[in-house]
Amino acid sequence: MATATGSDANGIPIQQPKPRNPNPQALRAYHEDATLAPSPTPSSDPGTPGPGTPTNAPPSVKATSSARKQVRAEQKRGFPRIQYAARVSHFDPRSEYANFRGFFVLFWIALTIMVLTTALRNLKETGYPLSMRQWGLFTKNIYEMAVIDLVMVASTGISLPLNLMFKNSKGWLQWERQGMAVQSIFQAFWLLLWVSWPFLRDWTWTAQVFFTLHLLVMFMKMHSYAFYNGHLANTLHRLSALDDPAANTSTAAAVKYPSSQTPIADIGDKLEEEETAEADSVTQLRDDLAMELVSPFGRLTYPQNLTAANYVDFLLCPTLCYELEYPRTSSRSYLEIFWKTLAVVGCIFLLTITSEEFIIPVLDESAERLEHQHNWQEGSLVFAETVSRLLFPFMVAFLLVFLVIFEYLLGAFAEITCFADRQFYSDWWNSLDWLEFSREWNVPVHHFFRRHVYSASRNTMSRPVATFITFLVSSIAHELVMGCITRKFRGYGFVAMMLQMPIVLVQRSPWIRNRTILNNVLFWCSMILGLSMMCALYVLL
Repeated sequence: MATATGSDANGIPIQQPKPRNPNPQALRAYHEDATLAPSPTPSSDPGTPGPGTPTNAPPSVKATSSARKQVRAEQKRGFPRIQYAARVSHFDPRSEYANFRGFFVLFWIALTIMVLTTALRNLKETGYPLSMRQWGLFTKNIYEMAVIDLVMVASTGISLPLNLMFKNSKGWLQWERQGMAVQSIFQAFWLLLWVSWPFLRDWTWTAQVFFTLHLLVMFMKMHSYAFYNGHLANTLHRLSALDDPAANTSTAAAVKYPSSQTPIADIGDKLEEEETAEADSVTQLRDDLAMELVSPFGRLTYPQNLTAANYVDFLLCPTLCYELEYPRTSSRSYLEIFWKTLAVVGCIFLLTITSEEFIIPVLDESAERLEHQHNWQEGSLVFAETVSRLLFPFMVAFLLVFLVIFEYLLGAFAEITCFADRQFYSDWWNSLDWLEFSREWNVPVHHFFRRHVYSASRNTMSRPVATFITFLVSSIAHELVMGCITRKFRGYGFVAMMLQMPIVLVQRSPWIRNRTILNNVLFWCSMILGLSMMCALYVLL
């Protein structure tokens, strides 16, 4: 039933749409019982007690009998009464209704129709239901890529012996001395080697994109693992030093490593307070340091986590931020793993169909037309037409990429590892600006940047500078991915990412900030237009 949750400007209560339909079986049984049950004929006077009610019955019994008789009379009306009230529609901004699974089903039905119509057209034109021009790209370099990808993942494991060395060192290899520098140098060489490998081997763009995205994920995992364990090694050294404190033993308050859930507004202030504060007593400092070494659930303590099994488990978990322990489900559903794996294959198939039928032909045709243009006006017209023809295909491709990664792929790994926290995205489709979108569209990456880029920058920089550094690193990563796809490093993606900062400032200005619908429309327009424009810029220019 609808429930009143507030009132409008005139003070009239507004009721929300009911959250879900009643159980159909229960309704059917209820109506059958109501049909079979004998219904006494109501009297003409609704205030008269029903048959069987004694005349000397208490007033409460008479009132109940009269109300029951009146309800039965209402059920016999030729035109049942409709209850009108002040309600809002499902899409009203004031509505709290959030179940739109039917549109999700409609999305997949639309894609099925697209595949069927494409297959029928190809069958008529070529005699085959599917065009196979691009399918060879998936099999070329596949064995070499599989071996190199396995070696790349295994090479991240060097961080484990390095962290054991940082923990056991009594000299210059301690994390707070030169350990961090050693780890950073290793990561820099690691990233340079594997980013350049596909270019040196001249892989296809499909293999290169997969490998580049995977190595970026592994790089972030390796960085989080190494730097968090380095912090714990430093904490353990401080705790051990308190067993036999010397004159130069630090009594500064224990530094708590920023959690992936720590609000951005609190990161800088807390770090500054912890770095300048002094512990109230050695006992309090010892307790704080010991608490930092214990997992959130109290079942694991550093350095018990420095094992190969723990590291492999972290690599498989769908998260980029290392913790000593994660919330886990009690069991895994193999049927769920099967369906999500099947969905991953299906999404890749749909992505291939979309690019094969609606993206690549447009780009090929536009590239040929641009070669025969004699002035910039004609070239601009061809470019604008190309962008317009790519708007819808790229919107479909974007939604498919979102689903295959954040709903199905990460969901499958979460089920495999019994990883309980599966909020890999939020309602990014309601975003009002790009900053909000960056927080909600890719929650694992947002947590990583907040914990390991923004918070690290806030140690020595102001909040605006730390925000700029975070956007800068993200822009470089996006430009790297676009360069791997097109083999062109033009800087278009980098510039587009950096332009998000002034755009956000404009959207959060007082005269635009509260215009919710307008900001969401601007977000979607810039999203759809930006995707097709980036593709046209990198491929055609």
